[in-house]
Amino acid sequence: MSVVGLIGSGHIGSAVARLAVAAGYEVVVSNSRGPETLADLVDELGPSASAGTADAAAEAGDLVVVTIPLKAYRSVPVAPLAGKVVIDTNNYYPQRDGRFPELDEGTATSSELLQRHLPEARVVKAFNNIHFRHLSSLARPAGAADRSALPIAGDDAEAKAVVTAFLDRIGYDAVDAGALAESWRFQPDTPAYGTVYSADPANWQQEAPGDADKLRAALAEAG
Repeated sequence: MSVVGLIGSGHIGSAVARLAVAAGYEVVVSNSRGPETLADLVDELGPSASAGTADAAAEAGDLVVVTIPLKAYRSVPVAPLAGKVVIDTNNYYPQRDGRFPELDEGTATSSELLQRHLPEARVVKAFNNIHFRHLSSLARPAGAADRSALPIAGDDAEAKAVVTAFLDRIGYDAVDAGALAESWRFQPDTPAYGTVYSADPANWQQEAPGDADKLRAALAEAG
């Protein structure tokens, strides 16, 4: 795997792109406003980066990261992602996304909605529980004593192995939280969301490593 496609280049998408380039990947970034609006980001990322449409990022990526507001998930191109591993970073924020009855009722998770939209892709939830600044600053080499872990969830074991290897290469351990149906354990308003990487739960800006043991305890605390 050498190319990471990004559908969405906001805070999390840009942070993932920077980490991926630093780890030796090529990246193709996209957003809803058009490739020309990503010139500054591409210049910053250097020769390993290029900008394209969402379809182009989906086509080019060996691994594709979907990092757009949940309300726009139906805009994700379907055909180019068939058979591919897709990382979903979405969270459900009703004040931004509007109401989704199945999410309000707990009969589905946001990642399950994306998986239904992409029936031939292999969706893995990741990157949604960490602040983008912490994502950038907490990356550490394998074996580092202060390495943090990120939770993942998915229905395909091979896809989760691919994402685990990607996380390892960009500076994080992975903790498998189970199937997509279990991804609620690290969604907003759970112990594993945000504050697991903060020294002070009342001040998210004060970062602290969140290792695998700390993360597993937080996931278990969710119930």
